[in-house]
Amino acid sequence: MERNIVIEKGRYVPVKDREVELVERKGIGHPDSLIDGIMEEISKELSKAYLEEFGKILHHNVDKGQICGGGTRVEFGGGSFTKPIYILLTGRATEEAEGKTIPVQHIAQSTAHNYLKKAVPPLDVCCDVEIESRISAGSADLVELFLRGPKIPYANDTSFGTGFAPFTDLEKIVLAAETHLNSPEYKAVHPEVGTDIKVMGLREGNKIRLTIACAFVSRHIQSMDQYVECRERVRQDAIATAKKITDMEVDVFVNTGDSVENNSVYITLTGTSAEMGDDGSVGRGNRVNGLITPFRSMTLEAAAGKNPVNHVGKIYSVLATEMASSISKEHPELEDITITLLSQIGKPIDQPKVASVNLICGESDFERLRTTIRRDVDSRLENITEITNQIVHSKVPLF
Repeated sequence: MERNIVIEKGRYVPVKDREVELVERKGIGHPDSLIDGIMEEISKELSKAYLEEFGKILHHNVDKGQICGGGTRVEFGGGSFTKPIYILLTGRATEEAEGKTIPVQHIAQSTAHNYLKKAVPPLDVCCDVEIESRISAGSADLVELFLRGPKIPYANDTSFGTGFAPFTDLEKIVLAAETHLNSPEYKAVHPEVGTDIKVMGLREGNKIRLTIACAFVSRHIQSMDQYVECRERVRQDAIATAKKITDMEVDVFVNTGDSVENNSVYITLTGTSAEMGDDGSVGRGNRVNGLITPFRSMTLEAAAGKNPVNHVGKIYSVLATEMASSISKEHPELEDITITLLSQIGKPIDQPKVASVNLICGESDFERLRTTIRRDVDSRLENITEITNQIVHSKVPLF
């Protein structure tokens, strides 16, 4: 069956040419990113357990979860918990099949525990976190739909995924700033910088302004003077990172809610605001490209935790993003490409209801490229099941 792939010349103004642009990224220690990461790791571990026991991934969607912030008393040099962080793991997963049982609750609990240890190293997960799993069996109709289709899975939902390329300078900067500040290399030198880092980027004309919220770790900061010094270092390091990417004017503001004169600054015990009242929910953070981009096409689908076999909200988001990126790199004459894939529940995932491709380029380039790009999109859809393996083995980002 011929796929419904529509290639058209975009009539919109590319984001890079607009007067104003906004881009956001929530770092790995932000409560929304933490719960995304936890639920996605649980999906991966369940998938691996199913593959080992049954030779195939069984039905699951653990794309619901909540972090309820705890309570702490913090001061320069240390502090203590007054209330533990509470984490609720929810969703659906197959526990029994072919007379065998998969320890879903144990996998969920242990995976959440291990993920938190890596994402928030100063956090004592055993003492200061309460993890509860309420994951249960899936509905009969969705389980049956999951098992249908011997070769190409059938879509479990009517939904869409979208992706775009290339990134603008601001998008590159916002992603690079958080990635650098949360890199193992940076943390080895600056353990006082926590993993809860949110970067909000604004471009007005050729001026870029980054506002960074950075949770500093109290045990590594002994005084207000040291705090101010560390905060300035983060500012300068973010500017240096941005200057490697753009020639535009860049300024950075860090922890603008601080009031040094009132002794009120952003220090935490563990480096995440989840310790003291900030909560997190799956799907409220970054899209699969790692960014929140209100001036671009976006989906509200929460990719983290969804099964990587037939949940199109996840698969189409990853595929559209990958396709847009690869096509953009192959054809630098494209100013902008946006791909949107729409599924129809119960239909093969390689046959979207529509694959919409918008191109911003010259008229002659459009006529030359439309056939080539259509062929490329068709080929990627034909091989869509490869996405499953890439997701399970962490070869593509999900947030």
